[in-house]
Formats: sequence, structure tokens, C-alpha cells
Amino acid sequence: MSYQAYLDAIETKTGRTPQQLLDEAAGRGYGPETKATEFLAWLKDEYDVGRGHAMALYGVLKNGPTAPVKHVGSAGSHRDESLELRLDGIAAR
Repeated sequence: MSYQAYLDAIETKTGRTPQQLLDEAAGRGYGPETKATEFLAWLKDEYDVGRGHAMALYGVLKNGPTAPVKHVGSAGSHRDESLELRLDGIAAR
């Protein structure tokens, strides 16, 4: 599953775009310095998001909306089409 697919699945599950979740996280004081365990616990408790999907959103929180370079244009299940991840929601595409 690509990074973008993980983010899309989170949106489908929660009804909130990745950007809305990141904005909510910022309002709760979560940022790039936040420990993964704390961020993952919040997503699990609040939205029942599993660890793998939550780690994808944590990657965006920590590193910005960029897919890992090694996956862009590669073959395989983790392939992303672009370095840029869409955070504005599935309907905006």
C-alpha cells in the first residue's frame, strides 16, 4: 500500500481529511517533536486508526507531505506516483 493509499484509507475510516486530522493534532499540541507512541495512541483512542495507518500520518506530521523517495516511481505495493502527498482529501482530486 502506498503512503497516499494509507492516507486515503484514514480519511475513509474517520471521515476527516489528512489535513483536518493534522490541524486537530496541532490544536492538541502535537508536532514534529511529538513521540510516535503519543500520536498513535491519540489516533487509536479518538478514531480507532490502526498502527500502520497511523504511522503513515505520523510520517507526514514529522516530515511534511512528502512520500519517501525510495518508493516514488518504483515497482511494488508501496509505490507512490509522486513525492507530493495530497492532504486535502479524496474529493479534491
